[in-house]
Parts: sequence; structure tokens; C-alpha cells
Amino acid sequence: MIRTATPEDLPALGPVYAAARRFMAENGNPTQWSDRYPLTEDLEEDIGKGQLYVWAPDGAVHGAFVLQLGEEANYREIQGAWRSDTPYGTIHRVASDGAVPGLFAACMDFCRARVNHLRIDTHRDNGVMQHLILKHGFAPCGTIWVEDGTPRLAYEWLAEA
Repeated sequence: MIRTATPEDLPALGPVYAAARRFMAENGNPTQWSDRYPLTEDLEEDIGKGQLYVWAPDGAVHGAFVLQLGEEANYREIQGAWRSDTPYGTIHRVASDGAVPGLFAACMDFCRARVNHLRIDTHRDNGVMQHLILKHGFAPCGTIWVEDGTPRLAYEWLAEA
């Protein structure tokens, strides 16, 4: 089950993101997220915008992600090329506590039911996420840069016409 996150979910989200940071570090990606990312303020802002979703397949929160509709500022400049300029949604901050498999597939089903054009990015060292992104039909489009100036691999998915 995926639902819109509420402020009451914040205590459960801390351990989810901590587990995701540990998993990333243990799998060759120790620098994409700092030891505190995302900040509570980031999650509160996402909740306020109604764009943070929690994954609770057994009633307990085991994962989270952002589906941001509309332009993503970091995607304005790309070394490479986007496949389409149509309106899109961006997936950010995908995290699981690892207790229940299937978050990314559930996230994709949820997002694709709402948006027929999706973009996502990840760190060069995040091989697990790159694998999942490609497995779920995204095409590599190039490199974008995030707020701190570091590069990210950018991907795009378009529904079949």
C-alpha cells in the first residue's frame, strides 16, 4: 500500500532513510547522501507539498519516495539530451528499510498510474539504483548536476503511445 505521507509518519521515516544510507554505503555508494540526508526539514517540505509517499505493505512504513510533478530545476541543463519536453514527474529520495522487498516496483506502478512521463537521477556509484532504473524501462539521457554541483546520471521513461 502506498499513501501520501503525513507529519505523523516522520518518526518512522528516520529509520527508513538511515537504513537506506547504510545500504548505500555498504554497496559502494557512501557519498550520495550525507549522514543526515534527507533532513527532517526536507521531508516536512515534501509532506507540505503533498509529494512524499510512504510504502506500508503490511501497515508499517517500510519505504518512501517523492513524486514531484512539474519542472525539476536541476534538469534544465543536461549534458546529453532528454527524449521529450512534455510535462513530467520526477522521482526523488527513494528509500527502503530493506525489511520487505519490492519498493521500487511498487513505486514505479504508483507513479506510472499517475504520470506518463517520468524522470529520475542517481549517483554514478549507486549501481543498485542504476540497475533498478534500467530494469524498469528508463532510458539513460546524460548527466545533470544537483545543488551542490555534483553530477548525477539522468534517466527518462515515456509511456508507449
